[in-house]
Amino acid sequence: MALAVVSGVAYSLADQANAATDSTTTDSIAWGKILFGVLFLLLAARDYPSRPAPGAEPEMPKWMAGIDALRPGKALGLVLLLAGVNPKNLMLAAAAGSGLAQLGLSTTDAVVSLIVFVIIASLTIAGPVAYYLLGGETAKARLDEMKDWLDLHNNAVMTVLFLVLGAKLIADGLPPLT
Repeated sequence: MALAVVSGVAYSLADQANAATDSTTTDSIAWGKILFGVLFLLLAARDYPSRPAPGAEPEMPKWMAGIDALRPGKALGLVLLLAGVNPKNLMLAAAAGSGLAQLGLSTTDAVVSLIVFVIIASLTIAGPVAYYLLGGETAKARLDEMKDWLDLHNNAVMTVLFLVLGAKLIADGLPPLT
């Protein structure tokens, strides 16, 4: 839901500013993507040194400690909260919405594109949830293994993710400025 709101607002603002035809708006969006890219690179630089030492047990974030015991309603509320306040999600949704406005699509095509973006972006949450609900004990065991692996390697995974997203946004922002 938060992805739809943020990407939709970013699209609407950029579209009203004529992002597809106005060079000033296009330059502003390009600089915004570069700024978001630099922020992702800074997040990568922050995360990598804080990884646990080899053999050390990683510290689980407090919000994750009790996540397995949440009821479905509270779990949904947590997902909506995390999706809505996560800077990574906010920056990507804003970049997607404003980038879409630069294409000059019809409103219908833009809305369909935003819906597809939100669906694809939500698969990383919906996929494991569906697997858990439909896969029984085998799914629970495999998801627990994946959770343990991600707990152990969280900083490395996030560092690589931030590096890739940062490089991608900077690469997307540079061509309109040259």
